[in-house]
Amino acid sequence: MTHPVTGIDHVFLLVNDLDSAAQRYQALGFTVSPRGVHSAAKGSANHTIMFPNDYFELLGIIAPTEGNLARRQSIEAMGEGLHAIACRIDDATEGAQALADLGIKTTGLGAFERPVPLPGGGTGIAAFTTVSFAPDELPFGTVFMCQHRTRETVWLPELLTHPNTACGLDAVLALSDDPQSDATRFARLWADGRVMMSAGGATVDTGPDSAPLSLLTRAALEGLYPGLDLDQTPKGAFTALRIRVADMNAARACLDSAGITPVATTLGLAVAPQDACGTILEFVPG
Repeated sequence: MTHPVTGIDHVFLLVNDLDSAAQRYQALGFTVSPRGVHSAAKGSANHTIMFPNDYFELLGIIAPTEGNLARRQSIEAMGEGLHAIACRIDDATEGAQALADLGIKTTGLGAFERPVPLPGGGTGIAAFTTVSFAPDELPFGTVFMCQHRTRETVWLPELLTHPNTACGLDAVLALSDDPQSDATRFARLWADGRVMMSAGGATVDTGPDSAPLSLLTRAALEGLYPGLDLDQTPKGAFTALRIRVADMNAARACLDSAGITPVATTLGLAVAPQDACGTILEFVPG
């Protein structure tokens, strides 16, 4: 049997105020999509920040409903920030069965659509089928699978160019009390999941052309991001998002224009979580 999960498709930040988050990320130099409103039952909406092979999204609650109670409880208990990883999968329904055959539990198979404002006018439809990994498969955070049924209305060409020259997800990083154990559990979720140990942590290879997931001790993360407050990131979720940029000078100019002083890291420049809606946002050459 073949493992159906081939990489990281996107990640999402669960944010307190969606309009404020969109303005903040635009100020950081990203091209932010128009608001996409989900169903009345979901009571949520999003903005996407698209790259050629992956993306991230800002997700917010716009009306409390029974359907978004879990999201509201999560942001209240954990704080805003990088809450979830969405995995690449060709067919969510078939994938759920394939994972069951491999002894990996899933839950919550479902389909949904949202309207998309089109550049030439009018509205298209973005359609998805998703299925989540069962909570007891995960050390922490939320990880689910996303089948795109209408890629042409998600990867719109005018959304792919950013003033800060961002061009892709480089890595997801998370605070872990036991990096080796957590990495081993996460690695089962991807077909090419392999664990590579390093000083202070472990990294999961999630597949070709896919951002890795790094699990690091507090000391290791504090060493990567000196002076940044890890406690301003969501508790029990993910801590930092690395973004590849084609031109670091352009990225720095956007931060300067936004009045943000980044922290210099070994690889690039990091924005504090209070300036990036609860996640450490690191720009690296790519």
